[in-house]
Amino acid sequence: MSVFQTYLQLGFFHIFNLQAYDHLVFLLALCAPYVLREWRRVVALVTGFTLGHSLTLALATLGVVVFPAAVIEALIPVTILLTCVFNLIQAPRGPRRNDTRRPAPVWLAWPNLLAVVFGLIHGLGFSSYLRGLLGATSRPVLELLAFNVGVELGQLLIVLLILLVGFVVVRGFRAAPRDWVMVVTGIAAGVAAVLLLGQLNA
Repeated sequence: MSVFQTYLQLGFFHIFNLQAYDHLVFLLALCAPYVLREWRRVVALVTGFTLGHSLTLALATLGVVVFPAAVIEALIPVTILLTCVFNLIQAPRGPRRNDTRRPAPVWLAWPNLLAVVFGLIHGLGFSSYLRGLLGATSRPVLELLAFNVGVELGQLLIVLLILLVGFVVVRGFRAAPRDWVMVVTGIAAGVAAVLLLGQLNA
């Protein structure tokens, strides 16, 4: 197996793994307000998140930026909690009528900007794991690229599963979209609160 394939698999299984449940919970909160037909917006969100974490992952792995691991581990649940707050603010309250306003372009919407900013924080979290794998590698450009691609593939698969579950719950079980958003957001917020308290008490 080539170096690229090795780090591609490492990136994929690092995100698509219960040990990375903090990142999984963030993706759950990020995708909660959206339904399957809005998959393009979700892909845009995840891509923004990937751009953010790819930048800080590279900078931290190469030693350009250094942050205390404890601070990053505390900030990750904060990003989840903030995402949950925004979900609650924009949770649908029923069908809108006579709303002729054109939606803002996807690339200008605030959720995309937040995804990029929060991705910067999560990338620093990924870097601790990747630095442990690289050891003494001095210029791991290929490894960084492969790892990022693997993480992105894992994220897209997770997002697809979340959207499919949401589709089944809302369409199959006739749940109200607001109820789906509120329940999922509540679960994500609860997990994030436990994570944050654990970090603060560590």
